[in-house]
Amino acid sequence: MWIRPIPKAVSQQYTIITQSPPPYLRNSVKRTITKARLTAIEAAGSDSDGREFKNAQEMWREQIGDEGDDPKKIQWYREGVAYWEGVEASVDGVLGGFGQVNDADIKGSEAFLNSLLHERFGDGGRNQHLVALDCGSGIGRITKNLLIRYFNEVDLLEPVSHFLDAARENLSQEHFVASDVHKATNFYCVPLQEFTPEAGSYNVIWIQWCIGHLTDDDFISFFKRAKVGLKPGGFFILKENIARNGFVLDNEDRSITRSDLYFKDLFRQCGLHLYKMKDQKGLPEELFAVKMYALTTEVPKKVHKTRSKVQANRPGIIK
Repeated sequence: MWIRPIPKAVSQQYTIITQSPPPYLRNSVKRTITKARLTAIEAAGSDSDGREFKNAQEMWREQIGDEGDDPKKIQWYREGVAYWEGVEASVDGVLGGFGQVNDADIKGSEAFLNSLLHERFGDGGRNQHLVALDCGSGIGRITKNLLIRYFNEVDLLEPVSHFLDAARENLSQEHFVASDVHKATNFYCVPLQEFTPEAGSYNVIWIQWCIGHLTDDDFISFFKRAKVGLKPGGFFILKENIARNGFVLDNEDRSITRSDLYFKDLFRQCGLHLYKMKDQKGLPEELFAVKMYALTTEVPKKVHKTRSKVQANRPGIIK
């Protein structure tokens, strides 16, 4: 999992108050919107030092250059991986010192996944050989606590080598009681922006707390490639922290926290359809909201209530 604490930052447009939570959880306490409602990509944002940007294009132009200047983009990704190479390969480490949120996170994810498996596969997939891909798998926390109980095979994708080594150990027979029909199969030490799955490999591609490290162009490219890796009826689950408006750039670990509208703009550009959405419950109030998105390549046959309440995108004080 790619996450880390950030320092307190104050700007004219955003006042960000935090007790050093990691970016996958942190929550802005007060934001003042000075412009009329804009499209997500046009909306203003800020960085972890409180600097303001007029829009995402301005921020990306500074970070990776015009049209994704190769040297600058390569540096962006190197710095992100380098940060996590210095983090301890433990639950507390990958959760930025907030290991206590693990139980609530897994509980919320399981409820969401369970409902989707029953809706998409009828019998919940019990009579099928289900295969999942765990993207940004870190030390195998989600695979071990959730995915391996529902899927016969789970592949892990993680660019930080010592995290993946820990995942292999955590999921080995010596440390984890699995079975011949539920097991971790492949461990890929590859970053998202360079990974292409084999066609028709996965029923579910799970992406949690790692997509913020991808630039917008690579976000779109990844999903377009990954769509080919889904089996018929397969789907994506994306679980991420959500900015109230616009975006927040993390200067240290090279990641961006996007708003719900920002994500939905990108989903459309990926050619994906929002099948279902749910808020994660049970996290500390001072931290960023977290949403779970189920995404399909086909237009959903069943209509789900996926819009959040309007108030969710309005500025407010977290008490």
